[in-house]
Amino acid sequence: MTDAPPPAAPSYSAPAATGPKGLSLASFILGIASIVLSAAWIGFFAGIVGLILAILARKREPHAPAWMKTLGLVLSIVGLVLSLIISLVYIVAIIAAFSAGYDGSYTG
Repeated sequence: MTDAPPPAAPSYSAPAATGPKGLSLASFILGIASIVLSAAWIGFFAGIVGLILAILARKREPHAPAWMKTLGLVLSIVGLVLSLIISLVYIVAIIAAFSAGYDGSYTG
């Protein structure tokens, strides 16, 4: 028998540096919520908060996934625009209904 040295122990590396990603995740979720709830007023507010969180995430979370920050920003903007368009349609419909003589009563 030979005196062979024992095999070397496996080397372990430190896990990859991952920072907090709460702002990115919150902006992503609020961006989705702003689109889903765009017909209601709450979609507008979810879009504003999602937009603010996405901007903060770009500055404060360099290790968070870039797709989450970007989608949070884009979805929040789309939700805001969609909420504004739907709100304008509501306002135009209400003005058109009252100018056509609709008084809110049902005669059927």
